[in-house]
Amino acid sequence: MKIIKYFFEFILIIILFSIFKLLRRKISSDFGCFIVTYIGCYFRSEKRILANLQKAFPKINFENQKKITKEMWCNFGRTFSEYMYLKDFRKNSNNHIQVNGEEILNIIKLTKKPTVFVSGHFANFELMAMELDRRNVNIAAIYRPLNNIFLNPLMEYLRKKYICKNQIPKKLPGKNKSGTRELFKAIHKKTNIAVMVDQSITQGMKINFFDELAYTTLIPSQLVLKYDYQIVPVSIQRVHKYNFIMDILPPLIIDKKNDNELIIGEKINKQIEKMILKNPGQWIWTHNRWKI
Repeated sequence: MKIIKYFFEFILIIILFSIFKLLRRKISSDFGCFIVTYIGCYFRSEKRILANLQKAFPKINFENQKKITKEMWCNFGRTFSEYMYLKDFRKNSNNHIQVNGEEILNIIKLTKKPTVFVSGHFANFELMAMELDRRNVNIAAIYRPLNNIFLNPLMEYLRKKYICKNQIPKKLPGKNKSGTRELFKAIHKKTNIAVMVDQSITQGMKINFFDELAYTTLIPSQLVLKYDYQIVPVSIQRVHKYNFIMDILPPLIIDKKNDNELIIGEKINKQIEKMILKNPGQWIWTHNRWKI
């Protein structure tokens, strides 16, 4: 049954992508916002979204819950439509994004200090790895393959062609062993790594996230402790509907003698919390982040 579901999802997405391609970027963005805002609740549980919001905002009222949820779906729709404009984003970045903290990137390139860039699914999260790659940071991006076997090849194609050539599939239980090999090859070459650390996972370590334990990836912590990487947080926010501000933040202060995987993971999660609290309507609240 899942195969049939995935096939029809794929057909629907191809139709929408074709419509977005015919429209201009801003019109497509508004159209994507409109569609997903009004149908999103039929695909994801509103109960889960509310439960997640209450973990971050224990005293949130109904009005603010609805406001953040609507903003989230709208941003999701805009990001969805923008996949058809990745080529334009790649060629004309000065027209849509402001990048702060480029001096940090210059130091990384000058010193050749291997770096793991950590962030989450904010605004149009795909643009972060794209902008790092455009600035010749020598980046490899870790991504989670989609469950939809029809759609995943298309998304991989778009990511490799327009976002970052070096794409490493995140290892899933019993799958993607090649992704692990590719990651070790990148580490051996001291390639910089970009990874989203905010998704729900079944592996890793339970680490505090908004004062509740949530499985958290240990990839950044292990890169620091085993391979002498540094951790640089990156945030991105959508402004005025169609544009973005991307902030390259200073490297996290790590005490390798005393900080273990748990402590480093907590420091990373604190950074993600700050990003979420700053722009709650631009984070994806549908993930089962605190699943047991």
